[in-house]
Amino acid sequence: MSTSGYFKYRNAWRFNGPPHKEPKLQENECKALLEQGGLLVRNTYDFDCPEPTPFWYVVKDRYGGLEELSPRVRNKIRHAFRFFEYRKVTYEELTERVFPILEETFAHYKIHDRNMDREVFSKYLEQCRQKRFDYWGIFAKDTGRMVGFCTVNDWGDCCEYQYTGVESRYLKGGYYPYYGLYHHLNGHYLETLGYRYVDDGTRSITEHSQIHEYLIGNFKFRKAYCRLEIRYNWWMKCAVKVLYPFRKIMPIPQVRAILNMESMAR
Repeated sequence: MSTSGYFKYRNAWRFNGPPHKEPKLQENECKALLEQGGLLVRNTYDFDCPEPTPFWYVVKDRYGGLEELSPRVRNKIRHAFRFFEYRKVTYEELTERVFPILEETFAHYKIHDRNMDREVFSKYLEQCRQKRFDYWGIFAKDTGRMVGFCTVNDWGDCCEYQYTGVESRYLKGGYYPYYGLYHHLNGHYLETLGYRYVDDGTRSITEHSQIHEYLIGNFKFRKAYCRLEIRYNWWMKCAVKVLYPFRKIMPIPQVRAILNMESMAR
């Protein structure tokens, strides 16, 4: 199998496609990737296997409209639609407004494990432009101004919700912008386009947000279990072996995240 279907993100090789299509890599294939740089290869395969595993994607593959949701969630969605309009925007519209919103969003994370400055996010957006991405804006109805956003990696028959952000002033006071956003996106991709599923990524290894619990509890997302294997370059393998017993007390967030992922793979 060619390794051209993988890309390097934060020194880790990952599959560049929908999770249900990722194969199990052989040792020589991982070695070929690591010879091109990077610290590790993350290989997730056997997507949506029937038995529980320590690693999973968070997905939604059925859409039942407002009727499938609790009265509390339906009420918050209706509130959101009073204040906001949700619509696709162009790449240029997104890049013009997105970074101040993103800064506010990252400031509210309880764990700061990554550097997200304008240069880093610009590189991410450039990668988005080279792929098939949708860009969504959240617009305040009273001003017409974009106050939130979402980037979506669209594979044609399924998609992944990636970065989202909303100005902090709208996170209190009964606006509920995320309730409207996710209901709108779910309806667009699952009902209008008929996609097989939407996903919001894998189990968090940094625990920097509670978004997956939010989606499972409010919008009937579920865990799609899969297998996880990690292959390291030689010196990273030695470092993980030495540091693994200290993973629960490791003070460096980036290192603790790798050790957490190793624990999930074992």
